[in-house]
Amino acid sequence: MNLIIDIGNTNTKFAVFDGSDKKTVFRSKEFSCEKLEKKLAHFKIEKAIISSVRNTPEYIFDLLTVNIPKVHILTSKSKLPFKIDYETPDTLGPDRIAAVAGAFNVFPGENVLVIDAGTALTFEFLTKNIYKGGNISPGLQMRFRALHKFTGKLPLISATEKYTFPGRNTSDAIAAGVITGVTYEINEYIRTFEKKHAQFKVILTGGDGGYLKDKIDYPVTYLPDIVIDGLNYILEYNAK
Repeated sequence: MNLIIDIGNTNTKFAVFDGSDKKTVFRSKEFSCEKLEKKLAHFKIEKAIISSVRNTPEYIFDLLTVNIPKVHILTSKSKLPFKIDYETPDTLGPDRIAAVAGAFNVFPGENVLVIDAGTALTFEFLTKNIYKGGNISPGLQMRFRALHKFTGKLPLISATEKYTFPGRNTSDAIAAGVITGVTYEINEYIRTFEKKHAQFKVILTGGDGGYLKDKIDYPVTYLPDIVIDGLNYILEYNAK
């Protein structure tokens, strides 16, 4: 079986696959070797892959390398089923690579725009079998926190379904500004992608993807696990 570890900016997500069959997914902000071992006690892990956008705790390497025969650390130098056309591949986040791999696996040979609405809002451009690069901007929660932190009196609020548009009070003005701004941004990216590709797919993922998916003007495929699915795909691809 395969162990997938996706260490993000906010949470760490774990998954266990039997081939392409996803057996379990769990996440944690804080965990220990004991907690991880308990979660994995019923699985015989033969391969593992780690994607990390921050420093990886040493004990994870120790735990994995002692108990698992094959451990793969995802980088831009990993064997991939698509070409990376990026000027600085060494700076490319492994989570972004994994999302593109997941998109390639779901829609092989197609033009795909992958939108990850997480801590950051990222847009990845996959043209058939070439990753053309992507863009990064602040995600929903980062925008809310920035307005609160860098101003003297604006309150800290979070995403909500109920707000006036235009805002009739300060909280609604912030909600309408941030949420509408993000959805306008996403819609414009899709519209621009559509200009270049008559046939294309859009994948939406990330922690805020479920909240945003019904606010977008275009049809999207919502795949909340596209990163871990992509990591498993890369692990299997490198094992061939």
